[in-house]
Amino acid sequence: MSEIWSSAVLHRAIWRWHFYAGLLCAPFMLILAVTGAIYLFNDEINDLIYPRERLVAPSQHQIALSEIASAALSPFPGGRVTRIDTPAAPGRSVQVFVSPQQGEPVRVFVDPGTGAVLGSHIYTHTLVGFADVAHGSLMLGTFGDGIVELAACWGFILTVSGLYLWWPKGGARAALLPRLGVRGRAFWKEWHAAIGLWTAVLVMFLILTGLPWANLWGDLLRRGADVAGIGYPVSHRSHGAPVTSTLTVKDATGGTVPWTLEAAPAPQSDAHEAHRHAAMAPPAPLDRPAIGLDAVAERLAAAGLSAPYRLSLPRNADGAYIAVLYPDQPEGQRTLYIDQYSGRVIDDVRYADYGVVAKAVELGVQIHMGNYFGRLNQIVMLLPCIGIVFLCLSGPYMWWRRRPKGHLGAPRALAAPTLRTLVAIILTLGLIFPLAGASLALVLACDLLFRRLAHRSRTA
Repeated sequence: MSEIWSSAVLHRAIWRWHFYAGLLCAPFMLILAVTGAIYLFNDEINDLIYPRERLVAPSQHQIALSEIASAALSPFPGGRVTRIDTPAAPGRSVQVFVSPQQGEPVRVFVDPGTGAVLGSHIYTHTLVGFADVAHGSLMLGTFGDGIVELAACWGFILTVSGLYLWWPKGGARAALLPRLGVRGRAFWKEWHAAIGLWTAVLVMFLILTGLPWANLWGDLLRRGADVAGIGYPVSHRSHGAPVTSTLTVKDATGGTVPWTLEAAPAPQSDAHEAHRHAAMAPPAPLDRPAIGLDAVAERLAAAGLSAPYRLSLPRNADGAYIAVLYPDQPEGQRTLYIDQYSGRVIDDVRYADYGVVAKAVELGVQIHMGNYFGRLNQIVMLLPCIGIVFLCLSGPYMWWRRRPKGHLGAPRALAAPTLRTLVAIILTLGLIFPLAGASLALVLACDLLFRRLAHRSRTA
């Protein structure tokens, strides 16, 4: 058999890339696993740490949204309310998002029965908030998002290559049941393989359902689904009017809408229409809505939208109110856009309007976050997080123990025929995971360059 198809050569090639990718990605995958595990139990953790702010005495009477907004602004004179999250259940506070005149945005908790301000905090200064932002971008913005996407793509490749490398000749039983009596490096090797096999499917599921949030991969998926007519519904794309703004729904809400709607154009309010319908009334001031929060709440109730929903307020004179119903089961998702001047329902988008890809992504997102099946869902999604932590620690530990002193201890370099085979692998990866394919091509080029330089130095 030629070297290009030799199983030994192929095994060595995959092992080499698994080794390098594992060392480089382990720190990032470890961060993703730990922060993801924290966010799986975000409500439980927040209730434990902030019971005074989040839990209230149940009340039959609830004060108006305008009173809640005014109460939330009282500690922050001159601030602006950007969003209100109505209580998720009886005995829960209202969460009001406030942008103060100075400093970072804060979340203010208000008792919906009394209007009492229970406390406030900056989201990223909390454990759950830190884990949330670190999980998505490592606290580094767009650059960090790219790193997370790259690590996630390589995490998927590591899982697949690990399955290939560690599947023993003894079959499934030997792979699934490591020997209990072994010690030393053999112990770590067998348990690394076994835990990798036990959690592989769930790890790959977590990665694939998390990638839609990534900047590059998610944007390509969304654009492709929309072009094919199986993503955001075309019938709702312009909300019944010409698109006059490049502002997206994500921009208008600060990213509080379902993934499917994030890149959709944000609807706009029509101040002129409101003025035509109010012949003797003075023009509505441009720095405040014409109808107010309470009237918006009435419009939402009349449209059949009841709490808990997230209500994003207009960011400017042209913006609209955006109310999002975002339950644990995505089949109940609903988004309403309300004209801030006339109170007209500009658009009403439901889960049934989504295309098949959008529906699949929304379902995957809720399972990914541990929401869809309740507590059981949280526990099942916690298992791959634990598995990733063990793999990210045991892999580098095995390498550290076996490496020759003063040397990297990497697997042998690839043969030329194998390199040609890897070109096809790079092209395939480039189609499925663009960042991973590009990074593999870069590393391969650097590897070839270093080998040639080393060869020249030896023959000089």
